[in-house]
Amino acid sequence: MALEANIDAYFERIGFAGSIAPTLETLSQLCALHTAAIPYENLDPVIGAPVRLELANLQQKLLFDGRGGYCFEHNLLFKAVLETLDFEVRVHPSRVIWGHEEDAEPPLRHIVLTVEVAGVSYLVDAGFGGQTPTAPLRMRSGLEQETPLERFRLNEQGGTWTLQIEIGEGWHTLYDFSLSACEMDQIIRMNEAASSSGFLVDNLLVARAEKARRLALFNRRYNTHVPGEPSIERTVGSAAELRDLLCGPFGLQLPADPRIEAVLERITGTGAA
Repeated sequence: MALEANIDAYFERIGFAGSIAPTLETLSQLCALHTAAIPYENLDPVIGAPVRLELANLQQKLLFDGRGGYCFEHNLLFKAVLETLDFEVRVHPSRVIWGHEEDAEPPLRHIVLTVEVAGVSYLVDAGFGGQTPTAPLRMRSGLEQETPLERFRLNEQGGTWTLQIEIGEGWHTLYDFSLSACEMDQIIRMNEAASSSGFLVDNLLVARAEKARRLALFNRRYNTHVPGEPSIERTVGSAAELRDLLCGPFGLQLPADPRIEAVLERITGTGAA
């Protein structure tokens, strides 16, 4: 039997006060509020801290400590919440295509959820950084689907599904996945590999999806994007500015860890103010 999530703490964290019936409307509200309230961030790999996936650790970090997390943390917490609300949820392994060469075969380093509602399956993903879908997506190949921010579509071929996002005039593949089950021991191995990978250790990634815009940070590059408008980008100039950005627009409470200041200095190439 799955462990139950602390629903009261979760609802307070995301600002939810609606019906808890396991309906598509409830699922849609939770997707939008979760991605707006709980940022994507990889501070733990960057500072060399372990990423723990036990539900108690996830809730302490994401609900009580004012932190965010990356894909495994977001989606495992969201799965526990949905199951506590009597949704039927499955976890699937995924390969990130975004940012890789077209013919590359990246390893399994991501997980996604499928949720059954009234006999219909939906893709749910609360942890894909700056391109996280902010609504459940119906599992129908080729269907272009509106969300509060962008349009997405799923394509299926030979049992492999791909998720694409519409950016400008084109469609871009984010990841692929199969509907095979992803057990916890596999997730733990994937998490260990991801949290120690050079990309997540060497680079700071933070993202949050507000109601009408996305905020994204890649090291010193801060980007705000409203769909249909040109993105606004600026370079963060100091450790103090980076700290204010993380605690301000992204809404993070930085951990009380002496390694944080060194990381902020390294990322910005400047001394702390």
